[in-house]
Formats: sequence, C-alpha cells, structure tokens
Amino acid sequence: MSIHEECGVFGVLADHPINVAGLCYYGLFALQHRGQESCGIVVGDDGLFYSHKDLGLVSEVFSTDILSSLPLGTMAVAHTRYGTTGKTNRANCQPIEVNHQKGRMAIAHNGNLSNAAELRSALELSGAIFHTSSDTETIAYIVTRERLSSASIEEALSRAMNKLEGAYSLILMSPQKLICARDPHGFRPLCFGKTADSVTVIASESAALHAVGAKFVRDVEPGEILIFSQDGIVSRREHCGKEEKKLCVFEYIYFARPDSVIDSRSVHASRLKAGEILARTHPVSVDLVVGVPDSGLDAALGYSRASGIPYEIGLIKNKYIGRTFIAPDNRAGQVNIKLTPVEDAVKGKRIVLIDDSIVRGTTSGHIVSLLRDAGAKEIHMRVSAPPFLHPCFYGTDIDSRDHLIACHHPVPEIAELIGADSLGFLPVESLGELAGSTHYCSACFDGCYPTRIPSDTRKNRFEERLSERKKVE
Repeated sequence: MSIHEECGVFGVLADHPINVAGLCYYGLFALQHRGQESCGIVVGDDGLFYSHKDLGLVSEVFSTDILSSLPLGTMAVAHTRYGTTGKTNRANCQPIEVNHQKGRMAIAHNGNLSNAAELRSALELSGAIFHTSSDTETIAYIVTRERLSSASIEEALSRAMNKLEGAYSLILMSPQKLICARDPHGFRPLCFGKTADSVTVIASESAALHAVGAKFVRDVEPGEILIFSQDGIVSRREHCGKEEKKLCVFEYIYFARPDSVIDSRSVHASRLKAGEILARTHPVSVDLVVGVPDSGLDAALGYSRASGIPYEIGLIKNKYIGRTFIAPDNRAGQVNIKLTPVEDAVKGKRIVLIDDSIVRGTTSGHIVSLLRDAGAKEIHMRVSAPPFLHPCFYGTDIDSRDHLIACHHPVPEIAELIGADSLGFLPVESLGELAGSTHYCSACFDGCYPTRIPSDTRKNRFEERLSERKKVE
C-alpha cells in the first residue's frame, strides 16, 4: 500500500472561440502531480463536444498533432487521474461524457464518494448499466436522472448533491454552461480565476491558474455551485453550511504544489510550519538538515530555520520520473532511479532527514539506505505528518490498516525497521497550525470521520464484484 494523489480538474470558458484545448493542456501540466495514470480534454464548440482521453502523462497523451486536431471552442473541461477507485484502463479516463434526452454533458471529478457502493447498487438494480469502475460515473448517472425532471442542469446537480456523500470537487460542462461544485465539507480544493482577456479558468489548485496566465479570484466554497455562462456568474449556496468544513489536511502536507494557496492558506507556509513544529517537538543534535524532494523540502527548510541547523541539499531528484508513490510496481527500483544522494554533502555527517509521510516504510528504508551508503554517520528521520492509522474514504489511497506500518509497530520499532537512528512524527494535535484553522479532516490520522463509514471499503470493489459475478455465470 502507498499514498497516491487523487485527481486534478481544470475548466475553461471564453466569450468567443479560442484554443481552449491548449489552455487545458498547460493547466493539466501544472496539475500533473495530482495524477499520472491518465488524462483527458473535452472541448465544447457551439453545442458539439470533441474529446481525447488516454492513459499516460499529459505530454504523452497530448502530442502536437492531437492538440491541433481539437477545434477552437468556447468551453472545455479537463482531467488528470490517479484512480483511488477503479483500475487503470482507458474506460476510466475522464472527463466522462454523457448523451441524454435533454442534451449532453461532460464531467470531471476529484475525490471519492463514501457512499458510492450503495448508490451504484441502487442504480444497477433500477436498470443502469455501468461502463467504468469509477465512482465519477455514479455521479454522472445521478445528475443525468435528475436532469430529466429539472428545469436546468444546475438544478439537477443541486438535487444530486442531496444524495452524494464524501469528497467531490466537480467541473461539469453542458452545451451552454460550465458549472463547478464542491462538496459541503470541502474535502478537496477548487478555485477559479480570470485571464487578462476575461477567460474564466477553474482549477483544483491556484498554481494551475497562474500556469495559464489567470489571476486568482477566489476559492469555491464548500457546498457552493457556480454556474459560468455568457450571461455571467451565478452562485447557488443552498448546500453551503450544511456540514462543517473539513478540508483534507494532507493537501497541505503532500498533495498540493507548494506554490498553491488553498482556502486562503499558503501550502508553502504550512510546510514551513510543519518543519518548525518538528524542530520544537523532536529536536536532535546533528550537522545538517536534509529534505526528501519534493514535498519534504519546505518542511526541511522550516526545521532548519527553527533549529539553527544548516540546511543542505543531500538528495537530488531525477526530474524526469514521476512521483514514487504513483509508480504501480517495483517501488524499490523507482526510489533508486528517482533519488541520488550527494555524497560530498552527507559523508561523515549527522543528518536529520525530513520527509512528508511513512506508509509501509519501504520507501523510507531505501532512502535511509541510500544515505548510509553515501557515508552519512547518523540519520534521524522526522516526518511532517502524524502516523497513518486509519483508512481514508475521501480520495487518499488508504483503504485498509493491513499494510500501515504504524498500526503494527511503535515508533522505536519503525525507526529500527527503516534503519534510522531515531524517528519522530508530527504530533496530531499540531495539525491545526498547518491548516491555519480547526476546520480540516484528519481521519486517516485520528479516526474521526466526518461522514458515515462505508460498509465496503475495498479500492477495486467494483471490479471484484464483477469478477465474482462472472464466476457464478
């Protein structure tokens, strides 16, 4: 088991036909860290939809020829995926497109529904036929069914939200409107901005707005539905305030880019704060502070500033390989290819090593071993997150306690297993300092879930159920 991203969503609305696919390409590129399994773009041009989706990185899926084959348009919705539910295959690529009696729709989703299994079961019993194993298709089905008896697509979405539980930041495109929505808890981020020529851009993170020259306007509020059209912007707030805000605190620790601002809180500042807290709660006498690239670097800088211990670049990341956590196989080999120790910097030195998390301990053990082999005298590991102790149902890829090292070993034993001289985790009670408020979800650390716990928590439960049916047949 390992920690994965969830997904990144991106949308564009212009008042005249432009190269919206090109904007989406750069937007997805800026969100590539959120998912590296597949990606897709759907362009809306005068009521017609044109799309391309496939497995792979953004640069692999969208060649110059592919991008030039997509027409100019006034709207587009795009998605980059890591599947927290559903296998890696072309059928699960997003955005999902739907044609129905009242028109067409394309939808991109970031997050995980905690009641997806029961919703899907009810839909199947009523005759629905699913083509994917993603819970995004469940959302699309419910919105479509509500649309048949609703006056507008936004009304259908609002009705659908009464049935959805868990995490969802959505961008939905109809022939005339671009609509975004965030679940009432606000588990996953979503924001929008404007370019100098008045093009509206919606994105999972503010860093993606800047990538296409858009100026951040504001975050989408938890429970809010925003409707963008040629007539302007309309905000529907009937779901706002229904639930306590619970942004996933791991967005600040690992998921988001450090140059993003989420719900008015700088990710970079949050990670600096994590390092400061570690220096205060787990001090150690060493020569150097070294961060594990990339999401451990800011916390390492914070540790250095708070402790007065020099910060040093002790590990170099190969920029041409994806995040280790997203690589599906051969994690040990991925670590060796991805990270290289700077022997001249670490040889003979006592080091405090800062990383963002420990899940199974496999990756941490390999990094410690790399530094030992490079001649590090002592390695004291500090982690800018608390220990993972519970499954997550909202988009972080932890569906079981079985392989969580902290569930089976106390901290001193974990240190021994990964080969570190000592180990310290961020105290769970300090998470509020990172988030800048008390309104965050930390269920994977403390077991306090904001929603009902689902009865079936298996990641690939839909594929497993299909396999069981085939055996019966």
